[in-house]
Amino acid sequence: MPALPADPAAARAFAADVVRRLREAGHETYWAGGCVRDELLGRTPADYDVATAAKPDQVRALFGRGRTLAVGASFGVITVLGPKNAGQVEVATFRADAPYTDGRHPAGVTFCSAREDAQRRDFTINGLFLDPVSGEVRDFVGGRADLADGIVRAIGVPAMRFGEDHLRMLRAIRFTAFFGFVLEAETRVALERMRHLVTAVSPERIAAELRGMLSRSGRGQAIELLLDTGLAGEVLPEVAPPAVAEPRWQHAARIIDAFDEPDLPMALAVLSENAGDEVLARMQARLRLSNREAKKGEWLRAGVAAVGFGSDPAGRRWSEMQRWVAHEDASALADVLRARAACGLGDADRAAWFTRQVSRPRIEIDPLPLVTGDDLLAAGVPPGKAVGIALAQVRAMQLDGAITTKAEAIAVALKGA
Repeated sequence: MPALPADPAAARAFAADVVRRLREAGHETYWAGGCVRDELLGRTPADYDVATAAKPDQVRALFGRGRTLAVGASFGVITVLGPKNAGQVEVATFRADAPYTDGRHPAGVTFCSAREDAQRRDFTINGLFLDPVSGEVRDFVGGRADLADGIVRAIGVPAMRFGEDHLRMLRAIRFTAFFGFVLEAETRVALERMRHLVTAVSPERIAAELRGMLSRSGRGQAIELLLDTGLAGEVLPEVAPPAVAEPRWQHAARIIDAFDEPDLPMALAVLSENAGDEVLARMQARLRLSNREAKKGEWLRAGVAAVGFGSDPAGRRWSEMQRWVAHEDASALADVLRARAACGLGDADRAAWFTRQVSRPRIEIDPLPLVTGDDLLAAGVPPGKAVGIALAQVRAMQLDGAITTKAEAIAVALKGA
């Protein structure tokens, strides 16, 4: 889901103005898709899509080439750039899709009516059109009733929708979980029967859906649905049952659902807790996570083991615990520890202690070193490995309060050298 623009009110006004201008130019035009669904649910849309009878060249002529991008013109899509803080709007000509040849994109499009355009979309709740000026809703697919009843239903024949775009199977899980809806029976049957096809989707696209699924409200239900429909074994085979015991997967779902600020690396770290050390790295590499995400996930997994288990962290030397508390992802580790404790799967005292440490002023958590390598060389410590060893020794003693001055640090270093 895209990030909200700087000013949601400005984005909404701009998207309404785009519809108005196209209408005044004589083209049937509506808001379309997810923004209509969100409007009807009383949510602030993340972005706005416009569907129109105007052809791409007519859209560019109306708004000007300086304010439009034609990167999607071959599929009838023109991006209209808004004023500052208002974001941008994708304007798509009503279209029917040619057959899908790669399980993700149609081979081409033909322009058509609004009714025909609605039939090509994924789910009924995303197949609605709205006139933002009059408030009129055009519903050719039964989407309003499914919104009212809390149902995620594929438009038309579910097997056709999933056969066209395999990623729709993961989107079905995401929408069902996020909105707290029910996955319609025929849609679910088709999903379960065709779930193996999702592996043909690029790892990056699968990871993007997992990010949206596991970092938002309803993520616990999403994890349960992934397991119940069999999709878990296709997209996360390293950690899905039978690779790990089913109760372990369910425990992980509870922990992830209890996160305060979840993201994909946090979720994968928890899901892989009971797998081998190499499993998380292999899974993150397969999903092609960024280096930053991968390092975060592996660090969190190690952090849970280091802080959540073993001797009481409050009784350990500060030099031993400081590496965890001072890390850039320490707040995420605190979140994981609290979530584990909230589910009865971790120690509440440990989580509370770690959270308190992370909340301390930075200068207390990570004070400036008493000496540098240049200081030690100038004092007579031999160059080479001896400098690094001495720096580590005096830093540990400083963190533990055994030394407090530069002179003491140099004396310790010279004695060790």
